[in-house]
Amino acid sequence: MARLVSFAVALALTVMMASTAFAHFGMMIPDRNVLDQDHRQVELTLSFSHPFEGHGMDLVTPKAFGVFANGKTTSPLDSLKPIKVMDHAAFEAVYQAKRPGVYQFYMEPQAYWEPAEDTYIIHYTKTFVAAFGADEGWDTPIGLPTEIVPLTRPFGNYAGGVFQGQVLIKGKPAPGAEIEVEFYNKDGKYKAPSDYHVTQVVKADANGVFTFTCPVDGWWGFAALSEADYKIKDKSVELGAVLWVKMDGWKD
Repeated sequence: MARLVSFAVALALTVMMASTAFAHFGMMIPDRNVLDQDHRQVELTLSFSHPFEGHGMDLVTPKAFGVFANGKTTSPLDSLKPIKVMDHAAFEAVYQAKRPGVYQFYMEPQAYWEPAEDTYIIHYTKTFVAAFGADEGWDTPIGLPTEIVPLTRPFGNYAGGVFQGQVLIKGKPAPGAEIEVEFYNKDGKYKAPSDYHVTQVVKADANGVFTFTCPVDGWWGFAALSEADYKIKDKSVELGAVLWVKMDGWKD
């Protein structure tokens, strides 16, 4: 009996470790997050995956794809073209900035059914691109059902620096929100010391504010998870406020 109990405990721990290591992330990665006169357009890749481990999942055509800049929102959903990311269905879009501004790109995916968790997943995903020297508006919420509003400017940051954000649900701070953090290990360069290191976890304070130090250069994803106040086909719905931020290394 003792051996059976020990095995059951070990199995439970394995499942818990696996769920920690393989966090889902909506992904929206631009090929650059700063535009200038020599680089006037950005190419964005939209996908759904486990970014550190490099395990992809299929992303169907998003419900919404938009750009918020200079107080206006456009919806170039028709510009999305199907591609493969991590051997799974994904999309790309090319966007040309015509005037200075801080461009907030966002995606609302179709609900994703996750049988292992017996729940649907909807990750409202954002990233920022600054164009032609503009430096205002990056801390403006865009009115998603849940979103992370940066408190640290989300571009022009060095690796090793601190990133702060505020989690909002229906426009209000989410006290004590749990935020999962993963590095986009695109080339498989890094190996995690343990499964716990794959997905970092931080808690927001009473005002929904969290702080995280990004140790290496590259793209970092922050996913604040909450449960929706509605169901789909009598199943619970996990909402994610996802934000992707690039940290840069020093140049020689």
